[in-house]
Amino acid sequence: MKEITKKIRSLCKRRGFVFPSSEIYGGFSSSYDFGPLGVQLKRNIKEYWWKEIVQKNKDVVGLDASILMNSDVWKASGHLDSGFADELVECKDCHQRFKEEEVEEECPECGGELTDPQQFNLMMKTLVGPSEEKADTSYLRPETCQGIFVNFKNVLNTTRKKLPFGIAQIGKSFRNEISPGNYFFRTREFEQMEMQWFCSPHHDKKPEDWFDYWKEQRLNWYLDLGIKEDNLRAHEIPEEERAHYAQRQVDIEYKFPFGWGEIEGIHNRGDWDTSTHTKHSEDDLKYYDEERDEKYFPNVIETSVGVERSMLAFLTEAYQEAKGGRADQSNKEEEVVLQLPKRLAPVKVAVFPLVKKEDDLVKKTKEVFDELKQEIHCQYDERGSIGKRYRRADEIGVLYAVTVDFDTLEDDTVTIRDRDSMDQIRVPIEDLKATLKKLIKDEVKFKEAGEEV
Repeated sequence: MKEITKKIRSLCKRRGFVFPSSEIYGGFSSSYDFGPLGVQLKRNIKEYWWKEIVQKNKDVVGLDASILMNSDVWKASGHLDSGFADELVECKDCHQRFKEEEVEEECPECGGELTDPQQFNLMMKTLVGPSEEKADTSYLRPETCQGIFVNFKNVLNTTRKKLPFGIAQIGKSFRNEISPGNYFFRTREFEQMEMQWFCSPHHDKKPEDWFDYWKEQRLNWYLDLGIKEDNLRAHEIPEEERAHYAQRQVDIEYKFPFGWGEIEGIHNRGDWDTSTHTKHSEDDLKYYDEERDEKYFPNVIETSVGVERSMLAFLTEAYQEAKGGRADQSNKEEEVVLQLPKRLAPVKVAVFPLVKKEDDLVKKTKEVFDELKQEIHCQYDERGSIGKRYRRADEIGVLYAVTVDFDTLEDDTVTIRDRDSMDQIRVPIEDLKATLKKLIKDEVKFKEAGEEV
C-alpha cells in the first residue's frame, strides 16, 4: 500500500501539485511548496470549510490573528513547559537528536556518545527587535487557537454575540517536530482550520452535547466530499493519552496507505483556556449571562483540521489506476484518474482543439476558452493527440473536457466529455457556460445536459 503514496508523490511533483522546498539548493527537510494545482486544491479545501463553518452558521465569525504573539501567551497556555516537549537523546559529537525508541534504528552515523534523555521543546524560537543584542525572544505559534482565546473579549464586545457562538480561523502553525514524515502528512510548517465553539455549562444543551454535535458535523463534511466510510473513523482518545486541556478528545482519522492518521481533532477544552488566560493576564475573560445575571467562564469545543493532512487524504481517496488504459484496455500503459469531488477539483474544465495544426480550430478554441475562464477555472491544452490530452486532464482531476472540432466550425456546437464516465454530449457554444455551471453544481445530470454522442 505504501507504493500508492510513492505514486501520488510522483504525480504531485510531475503535474504541479507539490514540490520539495528549496529543491535547487538540495532541498530542506520535510518542507514542501505547493505548485499551481496544489495551491488551488488547498484553496478549494479552505474555502469549502469556511463556507460550511462560517458562512452557513449565523453564530460563527472569523478571525485572523498574528503568528507572532507576546511570549506570555505561551507561558499561560503551557507551551513553554515540559508538557509541550519530546524526550530525546542527543549525540555529543554531531548533535543530532533522536527519540529513545529510534536509537536502535537510527543511531548517529558518526558513532558518537549519546546524552541521557532530555526534554526538548517543540516551539520554534525567533528574535524580534532592531538588533540581536537587544532583541526579545518570541516564538512562531505552534497552534492557531491561542489567538482566538486572547481575542475572545474583543470579538464578544464587537459582535455582541451570545453563547453559544464560534470563532473560526485559518492560518499557519509551526512545530519543531523531531520525526516528520509520511510525505507532507507531518511537517514542521503547516496550516490549520480551527473553530472554537464557546458554550455555557448551564444551558439545556451542555458542552458534552455540543461535542457530539460538532463531531457528527465534521465527520459528515468528509463524507460529503467523497471520503468512503470505511476509510474514516472517529477514534476516542483515552484519558491518559489526551492533551492536558482536554476533558474529552476524538481524533478523526483517515486510512492512509501507511496506516490510520489523524486529520482533525475534536476537543472538549472545558473552561481551561478562558480561565487560564484570565489568571495570567489579569484581564477578566468571563462571560456575563444576562438570563442568569451571573458571570462565568465559557466552555470550549474545538474542531481543528490539518489543511495539508486533509489534502493528502483527498488525494489518496481520489487516486485511481486503470491498468492497460480506461477505454478498451488495449493501451499497455497505466492510466491514472484523480477523481476529486467537484467542489475540490483545482481545474473544472479543460478546453482542446481537436487538432493543433488547423488555425481556424485553434482560433475558435481560444475564443471559447477566453469566454469560459472569466467565470470557471479552466485550462487550455493543445499539446499532443486528443487522447493524451484527455489522459493529462484525468491525471489532475479535471471534471469536464470541451473539444472544439470541425463540426464546431459548421454548427457552433462542441463536445463535453465527463471525467468519470467518459460519456460525451454535444452542446451549442451559446449554452456552454451555463451548462458547465449547472454540471459543476450538480444541478443537472450529465446525459440530460446535451445531445448524447
